[in-house]
Amino acid sequence: MSNENKTISQFELNLICEYFSNLERQGPGSPEATLKALSFIDNLTENSRIADIGCGTGGQTMVLAQNIPGHITGLDLFPDFITLFNRNAGRLSLQERVKGIVGSMEEALPFKKESLDLIWSEGAICNIGFEQGLRQWCEYLKQGGYIAVTEPSWFTGERPSEIDNFWMAAEPGIDTIPRKVSQMQRAGYVPVATFILPENCWTEHYFAPQAAVREKILKKYAGNQAVADFIAFSRQEEELYRKYKAFYGYVFYIGKKI
Repeated sequence: MSNENKTISQFELNLICEYFSNLERQGPGSPEATLKALSFIDNLTENSRIADIGCGTGGQTMVLAQNIPGHITGLDLFPDFITLFNRNAGRLSLQERVKGIVGSMEEALPFKKESLDLIWSEGAICNIGFEQGLRQWCEYLKQGGYIAVTEPSWFTGERPSEIDNFWMAAEPGIDTIPRKVSQMQRAGYVPVATFILPENCWTEHYFAPQAAVREKILKKYAGNQAVADFIAFSRQEEELYRKYKAFYGYVFYIGKKI
């Protein structure tokens, strides 16, 4: 089907998938940050059941699988991401205990209630809302099970209007770290740890790899305004981070189900 015969929303959805399929991580993060969050979680065994919600192509999932026992299921809306996820698991000889499946976090998760020992989600819970996601996912965790998620958060009570307007439009649920911790408590968890993702999670692991992908996409879809707008937004995101990184960032929140 030609691009002209697709609706803008269909094309933009496919564009997002194509763009981020070229990246190891679909949001800010790093192996070191994943492992630091993992250090706060205990009691995992070869029988543990773990879900990575909004797993993308599995950059963080493979780090988890190489450092903990148990079976991991990755869930993502984009079939192309899951194809790459399972390919990556096979390449690392993890396919016996790591599997990606297509699914939406906006629907009931494909797990039995109180069956999971750990729920992981880097940069994805904001798609359904931080507190809403924590409440819904709590039902799938065993008592004493853990949840570990990253979420964009304000570092200060006030910030320049330029960055405030940008993030309130992109993610209206963004809030300060203490308020996010309170939301975790209200959702049924004991907060175990929080930490801010280091700057290199943005610059080295998220923004830098996008440079080549932008040029590739712009060349492939030369003259397409939707593509030009998408690339402009990604560049704006990077410029604003470099300008206002003292005011916000991604934060890891780790909690334990009561």
